[in-house]
Amino acid sequence: MVFKKMLAAFGVGGPSVDTVLATPVVQPGGTLSGTVHIKGGDHDTLIEYVSVGLVTRVEVEGHDSEYDATVEFLRVHLTGSFTLAAGAQQSLPFSIDVPWETPVTRFYGTPLHGMTMGVRTELSVAKAVDKTDLDPVGVEPLPLQAAVMAAFSRLGFHFTRADLERGRIHGVHQTLPFYQEIEFHPSQAYAGRMRQLELTFVTSPQGMDVVLEFDKRGFLGSHDTFSRHHVSHAEAGRDDWHTVVDGWIRGALERHGSGHGYSGHGGHGGHGFHGSHHGHGGGHGMGMAAAGAAAGFVGGMVAGEVAEEVFDMDMDFGFGDE
Repeated sequence: MVFKKMLAAFGVGGPSVDTVLATPVVQPGGTLSGTVHIKGGDHDTLIEYVSVGLVTRVEVEGHDSEYDATVEFLRVHLTGSFTLAAGAQQSLPFSIDVPWETPVTRFYGTPLHGMTMGVRTELSVAKAVDKTDLDPVGVEPLPLQAAVMAAFSRLGFHFTRADLERGRIHGVHQTLPFYQEIEFHPSQAYAGRMRQLELTFVTSPQGMDVVLEFDKRGFLGSHDTFSRHHVSHAEAGRDDWHTVVDGWIRGALERHGSGHGYSGHGGHGGHGFHGSHHGHGGGHGMGMAAAGAAAGFVGGMVAGEVAEEVFDMDMDFGFGDE
């Protein structure tokens, strides 16, 4: 009897959990749905709670080091405490709201190199090892985000990778403890003026702030250059986004050259910059412009690499049904 209790404490013969997603691909501000399937073990088990959450990898900068950490940025409890009878089976359907600031992990069906995202299910077992399940989930951009990303491709910028940085962006209302940086190599037209450009979206139900950071190593000045622009979701359909984005870039470079605005320090733990919001109104259907430009954008991606990375997250994150 004592031996059986000891085995139970280590999870032997205990319950199992498996989550099936009805929406394996979502958008920021959308809905994530699925069902958690629980199966009892060879003895009655006291379950403390069942929860699901979104987890991802975030880069953390210390005083003298840099490392990746797993961050759970959304958790929803599906149940409270209950007793799961031996051999019993239960199914718990769920539907949860995805945060508007959730980072993009895919573009036109192709994974973004550097990004991983998963749905973590936790079955908390009293006086025993908890059971977990981790399922990959893809996040496609909203129409407004897709339009801006495609504009960079049309301008000849080449996507290199994306990552998440812990910290906050100065002057931007932000709800998550990290922000996404989508990195590009410049087009030939800008190759002599910058080495790299980083794109950040901070999205809300009303619209989004688009933050551009230009690598200072391409400039004569001593600081990175930042540019911020606020746009509404209603503007996604305009068909001149490449012209708008080109104007943002040229304006930031000219202001940097003249020593006015948008220059500042990218402080530890987040962006820092000086500047103002610039909105653009009107416009109709994005048409095929973004879709056509996507071909150039995805050319810089590694299609299978991130998918494999996501499926390996149970090892990297310490998750997985135990």
